[in-house]
Amino acid sequence: MDKIRIHGGHELSGSIKISGSKNSALPILAATLLTREECCIRRVPDLSDTNYMVQILAHLGAHVERASGNVAVTAEKINSVAPYDVVRRMRASVCVIGPLLGRCKEATVSLPGGCVIGDRPIDLHLKGFEALGAAVRVENGDVRVFAPKLTGAIINLRGKFGPTVLGTDNVMMASVLAEGTTVIEGAAQEPEVVDLANFLIKMGAKIEGAGTRRLIIEGVKELHGAEHDIIPDRIEAGTFLVAGAIAGKGVTLKRVDPEHVQSVTNALTSCGYKIDFRADEISVSPNGATTPLEISTEPYPGFPTDMQAQMCALLSTTDGISVITENIFPQRYMHVAELKRMGANVDLEGPTAVIKGVDQLHGAPVMASDLRASAALVLAGLKAEGVTEVSRVYHIDRGYEHLDEKLRDLGAEIERVQA
Repeated sequence: MDKIRIHGGHELSGSIKISGSKNSALPILAATLLTREECCIRRVPDLSDTNYMVQILAHLGAHVERASGNVAVTAEKINSVAPYDVVRRMRASVCVIGPLLGRCKEATVSLPGGCVIGDRPIDLHLKGFEALGAAVRVENGDVRVFAPKLTGAIINLRGKFGPTVLGTDNVMMASVLAEGTTVIEGAAQEPEVVDLANFLIKMGAKIEGAGTRRLIIEGVKELHGAEHDIIPDRIEAGTFLVAGAIAGKGVTLKRVDPEHVQSVTNALTSCGYKIDFRADEISVSPNGATTPLEISTEPYPGFPTDMQAQMCALLSTTDGISVITENIFPQRYMHVAELKRMGANVDLEGPTAVIKGVDQLHGAPVMASDLRASAALVLAGLKAEGVTEVSRVYHIDRGYEHLDEKLRDLGAEIERVQA
């Protein structure tokens, strides 16, 4: 099992290109199951999660060719059963249920395992399928949905902690082939949901309201093949913006959408960093003294929960007392204990982290618990004095395309070593 070893204290500078979005690529790849014709998806990031999705598509009977960042899928004949051995490694595998239900009018998909960042049920997905006319059974760890036909309905997908992104994706994919009109109230507004909607529209779907809380979907009889470029990964972009803040003297991100990371750039500006924008580029650099922050995670366009851990790392060495409140996944603080091993001063009070900035972090062996926590520990290691070793880096490989190589290109002394 690999580790990432970071020798802290090296300034970052230069530029990197942001990869395609993981959270767009996964449902878009699943959506190729909705047509018999070939779909070509470009800028698919090279990640373990996208590799798993390709394997799931192949298991379901699709012909898949992958070359560099391009994936071609032809799902001429498919089956509708995805067993546990195929889906267990990735929670997002549940997003194949919607397209299978839409096209085959049935799906049997094993529930993936639990998630270390907290309970993430799919009850809202199932509620949406039932509203479309499907019968739903959950037994022996499998979800089975089936319907003689799907009929448009009014569905509210807002949950306890806000709209469900994967749930919106799933119900939208099922409803594009339903009879009549479906209205999704409380829909997720994330750019990744908009990206999926745009791909479905290219396939012949009729969707209005993507990017708002109300989606209107007019069902069609069939969809056709399409080509699509995945949007830039806003969480990767946010992570590198924080890297540039925590250890940089001038870092530029290329191939990024500034609007998608506005909540992050606003936070960094409030903290005292200089942010410059060009068409599809963002630069971050020091701008004198920094100041503490108060941040609350919210559904898009609010501050993303997927950036909370990285901001914890940054604020650990920011003078003063900063406060982060986690409103999406209140238990998502597994990284705090590891940051404390590096000298961070963080107190947890329920869903709130109170962070007292310290003068210096110190390198230590630390263990990643999830995707974004692992990125936060790498960022902390860039700033820390001495050597930091991050174990369980398979979490990083789920969602960051060559993170260590990109940081090395910016001047970090970082290497991947075998444990």
